[in-house]
Amino acid sequence: MAFALRFVIQYTFAMFAFWTERAYALHDFWFLFYLFLSGTIAPLEVFPEQIRQIVLLTPFPYLIDFPVSILVGLPTNIPRGFLATAGWFLLFLGINRIMWRQGLKKYSGMGA
Repeated sequence: MAFALRFVIQYTFAMFAFWTERAYALHDFWFLFYLFLSGTIAPLEVFPEQIRQIVLLTPFPYLIDFPVSILVGLPTNIPRGFLATAGWFLLFLGINRIMWRQGLKKYSGMGA
């Protein structure tokens, strides 16, 4: 599920290419938050409790921290994690579909 969520997030950011040539810069900006808030650089357990509670409201911990916690056997709220992952997936998928439809209206191809 984490892979599917990451894929749909990246796919959604790719949709910005309909409107700007700097779509990859937006992805890089997102990647900075991903590195720090997903547990890639440091586990979320080392964050202060207030910050960790805020981070859990974002999609980042469900990309790395949650799946790793399950695999390693750390105590985690599994139903909440799966529901949050599915919720973020559906949200980004909905945004993706809207952007796709709007982007096709804006797109103009050139060629022979």
